Amino acid sequence: MKKLAVLFLCLNFLWSFGQEAIQEDFKPSTLNQPGQEYPMVNSQGYVRFKIKAPAADSISVSLGLGGRGGTKLTKNEEGFWTGTTEGPMDEGFHYYHLTVDGGTFNDPGAKNYYGSVRWESGIEIPAHDEEFYALKDVPHGAVQQIFFLSPSTNTSRRAFVYTPPGYHLNTDKEYPVLYLQHGWGEDETAWMNQGRANLIMDNLIAEGKIEPFIIVNTYGMTNEIKWGGIRDFDIKYFQTVLTEELIPYIDSHFRTLDNPENRAMAGLSMGGMETRMITMNKPGLFQYYGLLSGGTYSPEDLKEHEDLKLVFLSAGSKENPDRVKQAAKALNDAGIKSVSYVSAGTAHEFLTWRRSLYQMAPLLFNE
Repeated sequence: MKKLAVLFLCLNFLWSFGQEAIQEDFKPSTLNQPGQEYPMVNSQGYVRFKIKAPAADSISVSLGLGGRGGTKLTKNEEGFWTGTTEGPMDEGFHYYHLTVDGGTFNDPGAKNYYGSVRWESGIEIPAHDEEFYALKDVPHGAVQQIFFLSPSTNTSRRAFVYTPPGYHLNTDKEYPVLYLQHGWGEDETAWMNQGRANLIMDNLIAEGKIEPFIIVNTYGMTNEIKWGGIRDFDIKYFQTVLTEELIPYIDSHFRTLDNPENRAMAGLSMGGMETRMITMNKPGLFQYYGLLSGGTYSPEDLKEHEDLKLVFLSAGSKENPDRVKQAAKALNDAGIKSVSYVSAGTAHEFLTWRRSLYQMAPLLFNE
């Protein structure tokens, strides 16, 4: 027993020795609700929480190092629960929630974002390359909410449409369109809120790196599959909404270049799966495909896609980078133009997809 105790102490010492000292330069998260000091983030990416709940017996935060069960908070005499993540978080945006005496709640200090099939708290860990999605003093496009009639679902459905700077001034200009899908458990608000897609586009346009185009986001879970029921998802319902209802609406209500060579579809995670299914079922409807942490194509998959201009495949370095690299190589070897991109130091998270959009956008509609 003594030997085991000594070994444990030695391992604990070595683990502690390998950890950098936590810098006490914590600042309120940029995604806090107005006037709220916590949660806080420091320059290293650690997050500190403070929750007032004097009657609670236990509080933990889902945000924390992978596999370690999040961050447990401790209570002081004044009824405040505090705690700091065991290590620095990956750069970028993260969802999280509180578990208070076994119940799930949001952090009262943080803004909420729709993810995990519920409105979750959100936090931003500053990224070293965050300038590309920062709010800057440049001309800005508009993001508007629209409702379009969907006979197939017997309702009106919602979409968000980004139109680039100058769209409402130069009324003779027509634009290509990217149909960009969210992931599982998210909705049509994700790409503009969590993803900063509009700011990414504004900055790219201001820097002269892309020709302006329209982006459309709509809800992809048309047949409302419940959490854990992905095997029951049937693409035909969303495919009908997108291809027979939304695209005609966009083409009739916005100044679009209504042809396949000026139409792209891409999506993150499950949105990538939807993109893959629809583009496979509807060859020729789009000529640019993007799967962002959302699978791959093989040359056999695309043998009937004669006019295809580009396949963009991406993943985080903590996901399956070799798979997207190998898939892109196989496509290029078969004569199908493909580009792979790997986001350094990220996993299945929004910084991966922000970076992916930033890399993909300049490749669209430029032939």
